[in-house]
Amino acid sequence: MSAANPPEVPIDVDPETGVWTTDGLPMLYLPRHFFINNHLAIEQALGRAAYAKLLYTAGHRSAYDWCEQAAPRHGLARIDVFHHYLSRLSQRGWGRFDGGGIDPQTGTGEVRVTHSCFVAHAGRSAAQKVCYMFAGWFPGALAWVGANSGPDLELRAEEVQCAAEGHDGCVFAVNPAGH
Repeated sequence: MSAANPPEVPIDVDPETGVWTTDGLPMLYLPRHFFINNHLAIEQALGRAAYAKLLYTAGHRSAYDWCEQAAPRHGLARIDVFHHYLSRLSQRGWGRFDGGGIDPQTGTGEVRVTHSCFVAHAGRSAAQKVCYMFAGWFPGALAWVGANSGPDLELRAEEVQCAAEGHDGCVFAVNPAGH
């Protein structure tokens, strides 16, 4: 990274502990290949379906918790918190997230992802969807929106298109749970 392109998120480093924080939350900074290699090792050990289920639940909860902490810190409410969450994900290098296809009243619609870190690793001809880790994040953030501005939203997200299959980007369909 050159001095002309500093990080898009504020990073504070505690001089005593070395802990990095952004927006008051502790962060880890590590090489992408390190994370991806660990991700793939766990997938291989548990099986993709079992691992995806665990990631969905953990990601849903983590997104909800992030929104809970970020909203008051940034003076945001309703769907603006969701869009800020997607912006922060984009700024942290996971990919570029666009939630413009989400209906702010129902939380349903589409989230598009380009430049996914998982696609960057797998390539554009992997012949399978590789971005399933993101699936729980969107309903988790939208559940926070519903819980704090009504109505409660019980949603599910599914990756219906992945750039690793040769598409221009990844698409996650967000629908009511059970559909």
